[in-house]
Amino acid sequence: MSQRLTWYRADDARLLAQCELDTYRASGPGGQKRNKTSSAVRLRHLPSGLIVIAEESRSQHDNKAKAIRRMRQAIMLKIREPLDPAALASLAAHRDADGKLHFASAKVPDFWPAAALLLDQLEGDEAKVSEAAAALGTSTGNLLSVLEMHPKVWEQANIIRRKFGQKPLKI
Repeated sequence: MSQRLTWYRADDARLLAQCELDTYRASGPGGQKRNKTSSAVRLRHLPSGLIVIAEESRSQHDNKAKAIRRMRQAIMLKIREPLDPAALASLAAHRDADGKLHFASAKVPDFWPAAALLLDQLEGDEAKVSEAAAALGTSTGNLLSVLEMHPKVWEQANIIRRKFGQKPLKI
């Protein structure tokens, strides 16, 4: 199993143990309680260097849970790994009879690992969507429809495209 997937699948306690946790007072609306308690949470994932924050709730407990969820997403979005044919085979569970990739929503647990693999493939093919789709055994349209299921995945695809001098994808 890849390092990225190990971090993603770690239980909350194990993932939190790999992070440096900071709490602080968030600014903005929320009344007196928000201005008097350190409810905002910043997580730094030490092995990867990723940083996420959550400060929208007045509850530190709620913000910590949101930060952990955001860290899992950030791990899948921002850490690229070399292409692994065995990992790409895991996409088979999400193919229909025509070979198209399908996910009910971005909230399906397997969506984020699959999105990471699609982004890895896109980067491996120098951000050429048609080449990435061919390597994944699907159509360009199907690859784009999966990438646009979550705005952060779409944004990361465009970051990869800029890196290789490609024009941004448009929805």
